[in-house]
Amino acid sequence: MTPSNKPNNPCFSSGPCAKRPGWSVDVLKATPVGRSHRAKIGKERLKEAIELSKEVLEIPEGYLLGIVPASDTGAFEMAMWSVLGQRGVDVFAWESFGSGWISDIKKQLKLEDVRSFEADYGQLPDLSQADFSRDVVFTWNGTTSGVKVPNGDWIDDNREGLTICDATSAVFAMDVPWNKLDIVTYSWQKVMGGEAAHGIIVLSPRAVKRLESYTPSWPMPKIFRLTKAGKLISGIFTGATINTPSMIAVEDAIDGLNWAKSVGGLKGLINRSENNLNALKEWVAKTNWIDFLAEKEETNSNTSVCFKITDSWYQTLSKDEQAAKAKELVSLLDKNNVAYDLGAYRDAPAGLRIWAGATVETSDIIILTEWLDWAFSEIKEISQAA
Repeated sequence: MTPSNKPNNPCFSSGPCAKRPGWSVDVLKATPVGRSHRAKIGKERLKEAIELSKEVLEIPEGYLLGIVPASDTGAFEMAMWSVLGQRGVDVFAWESFGSGWISDIKKQLKLEDVRSFEADYGQLPDLSQADFSRDVVFTWNGTTSGVKVPNGDWIDDNREGLTICDATSAVFAMDVPWNKLDIVTYSWQKVMGGEAAHGIIVLSPRAVKRLESYTPSWPMPKIFRLTKAGKLISGIFTGATINTPSMIAVEDAIDGLNWAKSVGGLKGLINRSENNLNALKEWVAKTNWIDFLAEKEETNSNTSVCFKITDSWYQTLSKDEQAAKAKELVSLLDKNNVAYDLGAYRDAPAGLRIWAGATVETSDIIILTEWLDWAFSEIKEISQAA
């Protein structure tokens, strides 16, 4: 039977992600459009976004948070280009973005003393191999694999190197131990459902010390420069951005952060996301055609939840046929205006990826699972009858 209800919000994309419940363009009416971001009002709004971010994320005293260009990718590239090269680097990857950081470190920065530890989709590499006398680079949550680091216990408190973490689909939804991390990057369009184009970089005091004591051997693009004459450019962390930001995007970010406070701050956001994952776990437990891509429960992402199709009929198909059927399922849900953008990432195994971050309502997740069962049944029946 075709389900009778549809999700109130059909947006389940893993980036840009769903806007907060109740969002409308009216929240942007106060945006100082047509004004310079360097005007008093522009600086005030940028600083407000920074301070609210630190408050909601419970950033420790002494850590700095700044708005930078080019989303999480720009923020993470900025981090790598600015601090790597002083000592050896250990890089951990288990999906496409982490693999991209390995490629950039080896092929673009051309560092020689690099150890890479990789795992297939669904798995984590052996984190115990990390040598904290070196710099350690990793993602907290593999957005395209649905596999996260379960905790920070593996990170040495007495490390000599820096820990550099891409946490774009983790912050605001997972318990990130800031004392274990020296550089963290993320973007507004993930867990908070903000607008794209801007990234965030968070620096520990140890990271600042590295920036002010080490100068890389390669030329530094202007949009990557965090220091001037050997000193940190402090304005970046108070609202004086490197390039021109979208004040509409800034206003939207402020709205999302105020909403976060209204639902209980960081704890409330984490609870909302974990409730969504729990609803998906209940569905998987009673469903015989689907399973999580993550092989261990403790590594299962509660934001970018990835699935593999395990049905026996589906398993008889070739890889190309499996990919085609998965796309048919996604297309069927799209045509019915039930769910948008559920397909697995282009480099990941064929399957589904459902965003379950805090801006998604659990009631919509539950309704979605009913439609997923219906859509798969439809595709299987038609295929077998052909």
